[in-house]
Amino acid sequence: MTLRQFEVFLAVAAEKSFSRAAKKIHLSQPTLSEHVAELEIELGTKLFLRKGRTVVLTEAGRVFQDYAGRVVTAVDGARRAVAEIGGLARGSLVVGASTTPGIYVLPERIAAFRARYPGIDLKLRIANSRTIEQMVRAHELDLGVVGGHVLGSGEQCLSAGLVDDLVLIVPPQHPWARRKEIGVERLCDQPLLMREEGSATRLVTERALQQAGLRCKAAMELDHTEAIKQAVAAGLGVALVSVQAVRAEVATGRLVALRVRNLRLRRHFHVIHDEDNPLSASGRAFLQFLERAHPAKPTRRGARGGRERAVGVVAGGSAPA
Repeated sequence: MTLRQFEVFLAVAAEKSFSRAAKKIHLSQPTLSEHVAELEIELGTKLFLRKGRTVVLTEAGRVFQDYAGRVVTAVDGARRAVAEIGGLARGSLVVGASTTPGIYVLPERIAAFRARYPGIDLKLRIANSRTIEQMVRAHELDLGVVGGHVLGSGEQCLSAGLVDDLVLIVPPQHPWARRKEIGVERLCDQPLLMREEGSATRLVTERALQQAGLRCKAAMELDHTEAIKQAVAAGLGVALVSVQAVRAEVATGRLVALRVRNLRLRRHFHVIHDEDNPLSASGRAFLQFLERAHPAKPTRRGARGGRERAVGVVAGGSAPA
């Protein structure tokens, strides 16, 4: 048996499809099928059964899956251990981030980290918070940075008390543009633009509105903060977005940022990772780098949800100019 056969087997088991598994691990489908066939010959039994366009594990496949997973995890651990002998002169790190920290906060931090550790190949993946959490659980990311996170029972959240503020943005020609704040009861008077489901900004907004006793329906749903800013500038409505995302537009007068009186619009940025996937030396260095850049006293908090662990806070917000 080869390690590649184990990796192929686990990919097919996870995707329940030869074609999707081949795409995920960057193999041609005939090559992937050949690996599976060789593994089945070695074991003397079928590992998969075809059901229409999907495949399912046989009883032997289910038994073998646990062992294959432990083998791949052990090899990954061995590779990390050997790599760490050389310290941080070399390494690789894949960081995922939700839209706001990924676009408006992390690039500057990553540039400073790469200047400090030029031998570490750091890649950044950006998606909404829900997708980043799923990728962390699937071991596709070493670390995830998200703006709204629900922890598993009994897990820790080490929160540094730094926060990201959401502000209401309007175009400069809007009747509210000359105000510093508006009453929360006025918010539903205007078309409200929102991020898509799975966005931490959307989650924070909906919770805040619910706590305020408001039922504002989204006039339009957009899947990117930049799209929301463009729509607001075009006069299609107003929106609640991170202050981090609109600093440039507020400074140039393209958009106006307001406070909403009596509406709590704050969230933490959390660094998360799966507890079953120990951090490499590169991952620990990146986490420590972020924590040194934002020192604060951590707090403990429990919640419900996945099995990954939040281990720090990487950014905070302040009131717009």
